[in-house]
Amino acid sequence: MTKPLRVGLVGAGWVSSHHLAGWRALERQAVVVAIADPNIANAEARAREFGIARVFASAQEMLDAMPLDAVDVAAPREFHAAIVRAAAERGLAVLCQKPLAPTLAEARALADEVAPRCRLMVHENWRFRRCYRDLAGWLAEGRIGDVVQASMTLMTSGLLPDEAGRLPALERQPFIAGLERALVMEILIHHIDTLRFLLGELTLVHARLGRASPVMRGEDRAFLSFETTLQAPVALLANLSVHGRAPAQADRLTLVGTKGTIELEDDTLRCLGAQPAELRYDLPACYLASYAATIAHFVDSVRNGRAFETEPADNLRTLALVEAVYRQGETASEAFLERTPRIGA
Repeated sequence: MTKPLRVGLVGAGWVSSHHLAGWRALERQAVVVAIADPNIANAEARAREFGIARVFASAQEMLDAMPLDAVDVAAPREFHAAIVRAAAERGLAVLCQKPLAPTLAEARALADEVAPRCRLMVHENWRFRRCYRDLAGWLAEGRIGDVVQASMTLMTSGLLPDEAGRLPALERQPFIAGLERALVMEILIHHIDTLRFLLGELTLVHARLGRASPVMRGEDRAFLSFETTLQAPVALLANLSVHGRAPAQADRLTLVGTKGTIELEDDTLRCLGAQPAELRYDLPACYLASYAATIAHFVDSVRNGRAFETEPADNLRTLALVEAVYRQGETASEAFLERTPRIGA
C-alpha cells in the first residue's frame, strides 16, 4: 500500500482531539478525510481545527458517502458494536476505543461476527505510554528477576469540589457521572490491561467496589487483588475522592522482584538493585503521545499485514477480568454500601 490510508473518524467528543492529533502526526501514511457525530457543531469544530474535508451526522452516512480504508471509532461504548459491524460489512480496518462493547458477552459476539470480514484492533492506549514501554523493556532485560509482588494505585481528588465548587473529574469527562459501570470499566480497564501487558495473564482473587460521591451513579473506588501465573500477588487500589491528592490521574506502581525493584511515581521511573536506572517523563506529553503510538501501531499493522498487539482476542482477556470484578465486587460490596454514607450525604 503506497497511498495514505483514508480514515473516517466516528465521534467528536473530548477524546477525539487526542485521536486527531495522533492521526495528524502520521499524515504521510494516513489522513482523516471525514468525521461523523450526531452533534454536528462538535464535528464541524473538529473538522475546522484539524482540516477534515467532510462532516456527517452519522457513521452510516459517512460510510455510504465516502471511499475509506479504515474507521476510527471514538464514540460512546454503547454505539461501538453497531459502528464496527457497519464498517466490517464494507471490509474496512477498524480501530475501536475500549471497551469493545459494554459487556464481555457482547464483545465476544462482536469479535466472532466480524473476524472474517475486517481487521479489528482495540484502542487501548495506556500500555503504549512511554513509561510503560520502558518498564516492559527493563523487565524483558531481567533487571529485577522474577516479580514476586506488585502494587498499583490511582488516588485522586477528582470528585471532591475545588475552590469554585466544581468536580474536576466531571469537568473533564462529565459522562462518567451517569455510567452504571464507571471507575473500573472506564478508567481501571486501562490499568488492568497494562498490568497484563507487564506481568502476563492474571487471575482475579478479590474485588471490592464502592460509591462515595453523591453525583456518581456507578462506583468511584475499588480494591482489586490479582495473581500472576507464578502466583505473585498484584494489588490495584483506586479512589477518586481522596483528600490531599491532586485531581489529575497519576499512576503509582511498584514491582518487587527477586533481584531488584521498579517504581513508577509521578513523572519518575526508577529501577533499584543491581542494575539501577532512572527515567523522567513529561506526563501530559506522555499521555498525548500514547494516542499517537497506538494509532501508529494500527497504521503500521494495516499497511504491512502485521498482527495487532491489542487484537480482540487479547483485549477480551482484559474485559473478562473487568467482568469478573463487577460480578464479584458488586456482590461483596452490597452490604458494605448499605451501611456506608456517601460523601456529602
